[in-house]
Amino acid sequence: MQIVRTIAWFALLVVLLTFSFFNWKPVEVQIWDNLVLETKVPALVVVSFLLGLVPMWLIHRGVKWRLQRRIAGLETAARNVAMTPSSSASAPNATVQAPRPDPEPGDDALGRDEGTSARGPRLP
Repeated sequence: MQIVRTIAWFALLVVLLTFSFFNWKPVEVQIWDNLVLETKVPALVVVSFLLGLVPMWLIHRGVKWRLQRRIAGLETAARNVAMTPSSSASAPNATVQAPRPDPEPGDDALGRDEGTSARGPRLP
């Protein structure tokens, strides 16, 4: 992966140098009425590129840093919870409820006979 990154940076450098060689012409940039900046085209292009790239790169790094801190905090909390003994294991005298008995076959879930309903007895 490092070789691919190196080739990409080298290709970008070659493109920038080629662009600079063929476009090395002076340009006047009027900032205010009485202030004129005379610069070369490649310098103007590089500065414009960096003005767009640097703020987005800083935002990206800030979000990445914040998310890494959040993940580290969550991992620490999960590790602490996993290492803490549970309350049921530490209390040997805890009361355990007995399971409910199974309903008889003739009763429905509410404890009524199968032959009756909420409206009264079922007619054949």
